[in-house]
Amino acid sequence: MTANRSESVTIIVPCGSLGAGVREEEIEYGLRKGAQAIATDAGSTDSGAAYLAQGKSKNSRGAVKRDLTILMKAHAKSGIPVIIGTSGQAGGDLNVNWTRDILLEINAELGLSPKIALLYSEIDGAQLKQLNRAGQVTPLPPLGPLEDKTIDECDHIVALMGVEPYLKALDEGADVIIGGRSTDPAVLASFPIWKGAGWGASWHAGKIGECGVQCSENPTLGSGVLLTVGQDGFEVEPLSANNRCSPYSVSAHMLYENTNPYLLTEPGGQLDATDATYDQLDDNRAVKVAGAVWKPGQYTMKLEGAGGGLYQTIMLVGIQDPDVLQDVGGFHDRFLDALYTRAKHGLPEEEHDHFHISLRMYGWNAVDGGPVPEGTPAPRELGVLFVATARTQDLANAIAHTCNPYFFHYPAVMDKELPSYGFAFSPADVPRGQVFEFKLNHVVALDDPLQLVRFNWINA
Repeated sequence: MTANRSESVTIIVPCGSLGAGVREEEIEYGLRKGAQAIATDAGSTDSGAAYLAQGKSKNSRGAVKRDLTILMKAHAKSGIPVIIGTSGQAGGDLNVNWTRDILLEINAELGLSPKIALLYSEIDGAQLKQLNRAGQVTPLPPLGPLEDKTIDECDHIVALMGVEPYLKALDEGADVIIGGRSTDPAVLASFPIWKGAGWGASWHAGKIGECGVQCSENPTLGSGVLLTVGQDGFEVEPLSANNRCSPYSVSAHMLYENTNPYLLTEPGGQLDATDATYDQLDDNRAVKVAGAVWKPGQYTMKLEGAGGGLYQTIMLVGIQDPDVLQDVGGFHDRFLDALYTRAKHGLPEEEHDHFHISLRMYGWNAVDGGPVPEGTPAPRELGVLFVATARTQDLANAIAHTCNPYFFHYPAVMDKELPSYGFAFSPADVPRGQVFEFKLNHVVALDDPLQLVRFNWINA
C-alpha cells in the first residue's frame, strides 16, 4: 500500500484545523518549495461532546469553505492531493457529509471534478455490542468494562482511523480525501508513508505538525508548517517567512495531548521518540528531527461516543457588593441552600430529587470549584453563573424562573437592605438546551485496519 519510494516527501500542513484560517501566501510558499501533498486535521474533541452528538461543526461553514477553496485552488494549480481528517469537527458521518457538500459546492464554482474519497468511521451500536461480546473492546482508565446501556446512550459513535484507510484511498487514485474521525498524526503521516518514507519518521512528523504553526516559536505568526520527511527523520519549518521553529518548540509538541514526551500510541503500534534528536538547521528557521522508531503492535482504534442527557437553563449576574466580596465562600453556600429551597417550592414533589443547581463564582473559584487559599484578597467583582439542570427544558426553565428573585436580590447580610445584582441579560434566563457528554473511553482491537471503515467515491 505504498507508491514508488521517494528520497524525501514534502507536505504542506496549512493550519491546525480546517476553518481556522489558511493563508494563501503560505500555500504559495509551500508549492514553490516542491510540496507533494496538502494534509490537515479538521476537528477535535477539545470543545466537548455536542459536535459529535449533534453532527455539527464548531467552525462556521463560511470559514471552512474559505479555507477549503484556497486548498482546492492549490490542487487545481499543482495537481497534488488534498487530505482532510476528522472532517466537520467530530468526524461522524454527518460531519463528513457536511464537509463533502462544501467541497462539491467549491468544485462547481471552480469548475473542478477531482476524484474524491469519503472515509467513514462511524459505527452503530449493534456493531459495537457485537465487538464487545467478542471481547475485542477494552476500557481505558478510569472507566470499567463497556455495558450495553452505555452504548445505547450514545447518539453517535466513531472509531479513530490510523493511516491505513488513507493509504487505500491514495492507492486507488484519490485527488481529495475527506476523512472521518482519525488520529491527528495519521492524517499527516499517511502521504509520506504512501510515498515510501519511514514509518517512524512519518508518524513523528505527523505528531509534530498536527497543529500546524503551534510547533513554531511564535504561533501567532502564520498558520501552517512545511514537513519534509525521509527514511530516518524529517525537517519542519513555518510556512510564514517571519517565524521560526526551534528544537525546543518542536520537541515540546510531543507533550501536546500526550502524557509521555517519548511514546505515542497510535492505531497499529507505538512511536518511540526516546532517542530522537532535534537540531537547528543553518537557516535558523527549520529544525531537523531524527531517530524516532515505529514499533508495530496490536491494531486498536479508540472509540468516541457522545449522547445527550438532561437539560439546562443558565442565568448570569455581576456582583460588586462589598459584603459578598468579603465572604465569597460563605455567601456561595448560603446562596445555594436558599436557591435549592426556593426551587423545591416551585417543582412537583416527584422532581425534588431529580434536579441540580450550581453556582460558579467567576473571579473566585469558578474554573476548578476548589477551596481558595486562606488570605486570598477579596476580588473587585464577581460574575456568578447559575446553572439549573433537570429532566426537561421546561423544568430547567421553571427552576430558573422560580429562583430569579433570589438570584437577583439575595443578601450576604440578612438585616441589611436588599441588594440588586447586575443581570447580564434580559430576560435573565437563557435556555441552554440538552447537555451532551462523552460516554466512551475504550479501544477496540482488530485484525483488519479497514474493518470499521466505509469508502464512498465521487467522480471515480
